[in-house]
Amino acid sequence: MSKLDEKVAAYVAEAKKLKLDLDENLIASVTKGLGPSIYKADAETVAASDKAEIDRLKQNFLVKKLGLKDDAKLDAAIDEVMTAVGKSNKNKYRAIVYALLVKKFKKESVYK
Repeated sequence: MSKLDEKVAAYVAEAKKLKLDLDENLIASVTKGLGPSIYKADAETVAASDKAEIDRLKQNFLVKKLGLKDDAKLDAAIDEVMTAVGKSNKNKYRAIVYALLVKKFKKESVYK
C-alpha cells in the first residue's frame, strides 16, 4: 500500500467515523489533488479558528479551484462544513473538508 493509499484509507475511515456521506472516490481524488501537503502535519489539517487560513481556503480553493463567486454563501458553507466535521475535532483533515465543500457546491466534475 502506497503512502497516498494509506492517507486515503485514513480519511475514508475518519469520514465514516464522523458519519459523513462522502464517496471514497471523491476523497481519493481530492487527496491526490492536494499533493505533498497531506504529508505535513500542519498542512494536512484545517485550523478553523484561524481567520487567515479560512480566507486562504476560500480564495485558493473555493474561488480559484472550484470557480465559485466570493460571497456570503462561501462563508456559510465553510461554517456548515466545520460544524459537520466537528468544531471541537482537532483532526479537521483538509481532504475531508475540501471533499465536503466539493459535494456541497456540486463541483465533483472538477475531480473527474
